Amino acid sequence: MCTVCGCSEGEVSIEHDHSHSHAHSHTHGHDHHGHHHTHHDGEHTHSHEHHHHEHDHAGIESEGDNIHFGKGPAHAHVAGLSQSRMVQIEQDILGKNNQYAAQNRARFAQQSMFVLNLVSSPGSGKTTLLTETINHIKSRYTVGVIEGDQQTANDADRIRETGVQAVQINTGKGCHLDAHMVGHAMENFSDLTGGVLFIENVGNLVCPASFDLGEAAKVSILSVTEGEDKPLKYPDMFHASELMVLNKTDLLPYLDFDVERCIEYAKRVNPDIKIIQLSAKSGEGMDQWIDWISHKRASIIESRIQILQQQIEQFKAIL
Repeated sequence: MCTVCGCSEGEVSIEHDHSHSHAHSHTHGHDHHGHHHTHHDGEHTHSHEHHHHEHDHAGIESEGDNIHFGKGPAHAHVAGLSQSRMVQIEQDILGKNNQYAAQNRARFAQQSMFVLNLVSSPGSGKTTLLTETINHIKSRYTVGVIEGDQQTANDADRIRETGVQAVQINTGKGCHLDAHMVGHAMENFSDLTGGVLFIENVGNLVCPASFDLGEAAKVSILSVTEGEDKPLKYPDMFHASELMVLNKTDLLPYLDFDVERCIEYAKRVNPDIKIIQLSAKSGEGMDQWIDWISHKRASIIESRIQILQQQIEQFKAIL
């Protein structure tokens, strides 16, 4: 079990469609986050006397009826593991992931690709928003999609109906994508040079916050059906996101949802977060979303060109 997110190790299946007419899949054993986990440095023992369990209360705090697990640097709790040990394991996991993310980022830069990591709770309308977005931009850019789900290829099939390439990653018991999975998925695309890649993460507002996939930005998608306090309940995700898309605004007349309060909560967690209100169904706000993608993509490409020019100047100075 991963101490960062609590998901179990297992097999990850990557399924793709080479010709848009037939699917090919392969399954491989996935060494979760790039290494195996052990308990207590390889020793894991239990002592039972009259069915009485000794509990380690390190990292647990109580405030009245509220119990907080994982107070401290790791912000997590696993019975039997000290906070210091958990911090070390978490650093190992994320450190390995960041190495893969750096490789992905270099690959994206080399191919002039613009990559967004879309994160949300299940049922936020993420896939519907994505299909509408693709229909708006596919005439301008080459588009690819990595779909992350625990099971099924339903969403990837919906994406392929738009005519773009999609690779499905089934994480099994895993609750998020990691950079290693994304690197494997990239091997199944034909040329995406200069294009836009959307990574639709597993529906979860907790674990994907910690995992850099090499993307240009994380985008949190929040449906107005979910409640305006989501940014306060899941602050790490909204803090890690550059943009919050407030989706399904066509339903606002039928809901008790305070838009201004939701925005205030998001700004409290992340003062720099940008917010776009839209409805993928009615089309309201879609132009603003498409413009954001276009401007962000142009900014990333310009930044890469400037870095390349600086490297050229440094090389000339050496010569």
